[in-house]
Amino acid sequence: MGGKYRITGNRYPRMRKPRRRGRLVFLAVASVTVLGVIGWGTWQLIDVFTGGRKASAAGTDGDCSTKASPAASPSATSAARELPKPGQITVNVLNATPRGGLAKQTADELKKRGFRIGQVGNATEQFDKKVKGAGLLVGPASSLNTSLPVLATQLAGAESRTDTRKGTDVDLIIGTGFKALTQQTAADQALTALTALTAPQPSATAPKKGC
Repeated sequence: MGGKYRITGNRYPRMRKPRRRGRLVFLAVASVTVLGVIGWGTWQLIDVFTGGRKASAAGTDGDCSTKASPAASPSATSAARELPKPGQITVNVLNATPRGGLAKQTADELKKRGFRIGQVGNATEQFDKKVKGAGLLVGPASSLNTSLPVLATQLAGAESRTDTRKGTDVDLIIGTGFKALTQQTAADQALTALTALTAPQPSATAPKKGC
């Protein structure tokens, strides 16, 4: 345009949209809130994996040592499972076969292996020529899990039986199927395995709760 409405200079007025300050403020507040939540969550995780564990340990005052379980106490199992040694067992060697000399021969061998020898002779009429296997081991009820298993390591295939006798002596009754005692090397190995199997086991331990 010309005349008094002529525009001079090299700048022209620009049309700008009004700024939405309210929206910017809202976005800023939301960003700060999100960052705060993330920071708080991170701190909680750090506390769980570091400070929380230390606090728990301090709260127990070092009382996290393991303690023996009463059910596995050695004193409770030792007496029930301990086997006697051969020198603590008195064996009566009785011959129930027609062959002579077997009782003395067997008794002498058992004595060499550490057993104490009691009566040596022929079996009573109850067993004479009536034991078909290698032998029969007889003792009081208390010997069923003590003396008899130890003696059984010396004669493979022998049957074990208890009666109402008094005392602790046990009988080895030689049967018609008897040939010889188990070889000493094999008998010693069997006795070692039996002793290890029945030895009291270490007591189980368990940590206290919270450790």
